[in-house]
Amino acid sequence: NIIAGKMATFFGLTLPAAVFLFPLTYIFGDILTEVYGFKKARFTIWIGLFANLFMALVFVLTLALPFPEFWGRQEAYQTVLGMTPRLVGASTIAYFAGEFLNSAVLSKLKLKTAGRMLWVRTIASTIVGEGIDTLLFITIAFLGTMPWGTLKNVMLAQYLWKVAYEIVVTPLTYLVVGWVKKKEGVDVYDHDVKYHPFSLDWRRDHE
Repeated sequence: NIIAGKMATFFGLTLPAAVFLFPLTYIFGDILTEVYGFKKARFTIWIGLFANLFMALVFVLTLALPFPEFWGRQEAYQTVLGMTPRLVGASTIAYFAGEFLNSAVLSKLKLKTAGRMLWVRTIASTIVGEGIDTLLFITIAFLGTMPWGTLKNVMLAQYLWKVAYEIVVTPLTYLVVGWVKKKEGVDVYDHDVKYHPFSLDWRRDHE
């Protein structure tokens, strides 16, 4: 969330700096859902959300603390962390919608394909999840801070980057999924699972 406030240029594309790391959360989400099922992925998503909100609270309280006159770095500190509440709010909403959609789509496609074509499932779920995530995050985080035309370009560039990221690392996803399934002896199919983000049931059906 902190590095998301920094804009970077990569191959002529203007992107939030966080775009180089954030897609990894979707890859981890794919692996969790594919191996352990939607329930465990949902539980992990909630942990991430609470950690995100706790971090934002810490930053807000830190910025609000009184500071001595000789400490002349408050303005610089504010510049770096001042957008954190807005960025966290944007990322929380976007992460919530995008991650749950990503896991739900992957889980349902696993049933429909009988566990085959993992590459199709991970890319398809990323197209849906990252699409919603990017739309919500860029709009909430940066609306009013840049011209609308630039905002749309940033949104499109980030979305294409994230999808391309998923495609490029697909072979690695295959390797990790195969290794974890073999190591853990687990390969969950989400039969009769309710895809409700607010459910507290995180256990696998056989637990």
